[in-house]
Amino acid sequence: MDNFLVSARKYRPATFESVVGQQHITNTLKNAIKNNQLAQAFLFCGPRGVGKTTCARILAKTINCENITSENEACGTCPSCRAFSNGNSFNIHELDAASNNSVDDIRSLTEQVRIPPQAGKYKIYIIDEVHMLSQAAFNAFLKTLEEPPSYAIFILATTEKHKILPTILSRCQIFDFNRIKVDDMASHLASIANKEQVAFDKDGLHVIAQKADGGLRDALSMFDQIVSFSNRNVTYKAVIENLNILDYDYYFKITDHLLNQDVASTLLVFDEILTNGFDGNNFITGLASHFRNLLVGKDSATLKLLEVSDGIRTKYLEQSKKASASFLLSGLNIANQCDLNYRNSKNQRLQVEISLIKICHIHSALNLAASGTTEAAKKKSANGIAPAPQAPAAQQTAPATAPAPTQAAPVVPSVPMSEKPVAPPTPPAPAPAVQVNQATASAAPVNTPQLASPERPKIAIKPMKAVASLIPSLNDISAPVMEEEDNGPKYISGDSREVFTEAELISTWNRYTQELLKQNKINLYTLMTSYTPVLRDNFQIEVTIENRIQEELLTLEKVDLLNALRVQLRNFGIDLILRQAERNEKKRLYTAHEKYQHMATKNPVLDEFRKKFNLEIN
Repeated sequence: MDNFLVSARKYRPATFESVVGQQHITNTLKNAIKNNQLAQAFLFCGPRGVGKTTCARILAKTINCENITSENEACGTCPSCRAFSNGNSFNIHELDAASNNSVDDIRSLTEQVRIPPQAGKYKIYIIDEVHMLSQAAFNAFLKTLEEPPSYAIFILATTEKHKILPTILSRCQIFDFNRIKVDDMASHLASIANKEQVAFDKDGLHVIAQKADGGLRDALSMFDQIVSFSNRNVTYKAVIENLNILDYDYYFKITDHLLNQDVASTLLVFDEILTNGFDGNNFITGLASHFRNLLVGKDSATLKLLEVSDGIRTKYLEQSKKASASFLLSGLNIANQCDLNYRNSKNQRLQVEISLIKICHIHSALNLAASGTTEAAKKKSANGIAPAPQAPAAQQTAPATAPAPTQAAPVVPSVPMSEKPVAPPTPPAPAPAVQVNQATASAAPVNTPQLASPERPKIAIKPMKAVASLIPSLNDISAPVMEEEDNGPKYISGDSREVFTEAELISTWNRYTQELLKQNKINLYTLMTSYTPVLRDNFQIEVTIENRIQEELLTLEKVDLLNALRVQLRNFGIDLILRQAERNEKKRLYTAHEKYQHMATKNPVLDEFRKKFNLEIN
């Protein structure tokens, strides 16, 4: 039985014309040979398996050919060509720099360069993996590379150009080899399959070419493996089974479920993928690539960026018509975030499943945002437009924080109301109605807690504006917010002055603090429950504070607090006054330092104990 020769060696190019995907380099070398403009040193650099060493051998063979053809190719029949093909040429020397990287190896090479060729015009030295040379070896090679004999030509090959000294690079003509395109590689594999009488389909060869990542040697190695696996019948199914590649059909199927917002079917398909032994990270990166291909397929100008076979390209074009660009962009963003967080996640499967559920609900989020914006526009057009009222003199003295609105928006109350909203109040009159107290208003937005009440007076609340973004975040779709007036938030005004007892005040106060607790305002809740409010004359509520921080917290909440109390107690003359706690009153201890000082005052030995053992207060 004859020895088997792998395809990468059996079908290695022997002429410039047979080199795959590097026409810009082969044409340059052929013209240099034709015009007799050969450099003294060449540097071939690029990724693995793209033809660097092959082109170096073809160039060396062609340079010494005695009968160069009209296409500037080696004849293959002269003694020099035959000696090269048989591997016994005395004019072409190959050196593996990975194993011969010392100064002694370069010194031996320099000694050989001094000997002129016995036959032919040139002595060619091919140094592969030249970046593996040591620093001292590079320095020993510099002089020979800069001024070699007229008959010596050096061809250096490397995959890592950045590791070569700049002084070496400046002495060479540099040729950068490209990754081989998928179509070129698939065509080359098809020609080899025909020569070897191997049955194949184009989809399978395209998958091999994509998996090779631009390296033809890798593609030929996989091709030999699959030929043996499939008994000389290279089909798409045999390729994905042997190379452990996730089938395109999975991505098309799961994208259909995502577009239909079918969460259950999506999770079942993902479970099937995991059961077949595929990694969740590979799946999510593949899904992102699938969305990218769908986005590329939506425009005829970018179709050439789809590096797939014709049959798969048709499927992409059909599915790209079903998916909107906004869905694909949002899906790409979610898949990318999942890929970034996957390795740090404790539950990686859940990480992918959450991302799939988010993608399923992209359409719902987009529709919700669009409908909210449309309804807001309809309400504005359906309601009458009235000019904004002039602000009283007391309001005009306060600094403006936003431009004054020119039109009144529809009134949307923040508390349940049975009556219809009324127009904004007219300028102040001698009537006993209480007007807006803008001088004591805070910059905090109005957010009145909703508390139950049997009846409501007529009050005017600031209008609300709709969502501004058409594509909201999937994690948090922002709710409508209150518009700010030009002088900040206002107090609610009204004519009611119903008398209430201190017990009713405390009950309403406690309900408000419970609302603060639900909103997670812990500092404010602690402050308002530390002391009981006291009802004074003229409906003034006295609140005790201990320090300036508590005063600032309560001042920021004052507008919302008074609005809630006035509405619930049906008395719009309620006001809030703050009283500093007396020194003889029992002070509450908050921080660890305050608690320690209190304990040390009672027991001075504690402070001596701390100093003796050099302890710190945390």
